[in-house]
Amino acid sequence: MRKAGEFMRVLIVSEDKIQAESIERLLKSKGLDTESVLNGEVGEEYAELGIYDLMILDARLSGKNAMEITWTLRQKHCLLPVILLAQANGLEDRIKALKCGVDYTLLMPYDNRELLASVDALLRKSTDQAEEPMYGNTRLVLASGKLACEDQSVRLSAKEFEVMRLLLQAKDRLLSKEVILARVWGYDSNAVENHVEVYVGFLRKKLRSIGSNLEIKAVRRMGYTLEIQEEI
Repeated sequence: MRKAGEFMRVLIVSEDKIQAESIERLLKSKGLDTESVLNGEVGEEYAELGIYDLMILDARLSGKNAMEITWTLRQKHCLLPVILLAQANGLEDRIKALKCGVDYTLLMPYDNRELLASVDALLRKSTDQAEEPMYGNTRLVLASGKLACEDQSVRLSAKEFEVMRLLLQAKDRLLSKEVILARVWGYDSNAVENHVEVYVGFLRKKLRSIGSNLEIKAVRRMGYTLEIQEEI
């Protein structure tokens, strides 16, 4: 399910700890990275971080319900694909879920094969729709894992690739070290902010080596952003 060079992370939001752990084991067995949250409001906050590729959302949430959470995310222009785990429902409920922004409704009790198939389909769709990140005169070649500028290119390591992809997707927006750490190394990693600084240093050298007009600027105590350098 997981493609080479890709870091695919799934967020599971369910108050049923046993169910969440079961889904985690299933997805991890297929090479996916997972994280579970046992509270709907917290799950919504996590979804807004922009570090996940898919969310599995249990409809049986107390407080703010799953459809309200999905609708709120869509209103905030968060396009994270959502699979809704729902009790047997009628046509009207499925239509309501679609209108709220749910991508796929999985009726419980579900078959693990259908869950895996829906996860695979949505991740593949989002990957296929992804364009090669580009800013200034520099682009990231997804197929080869290279950083390219006109006819010059340089190969990146897996971690360099992921850090550079985040920076190119953010463009001139500030990207915090915390987000980079979570997205590239994972929340349960022992990596610290110094790891980000080291890899940013590697990327700066590689950008210069291919004649890129991009510069990775550090904003003290906040993070990094890309700047396009004007030709002299």
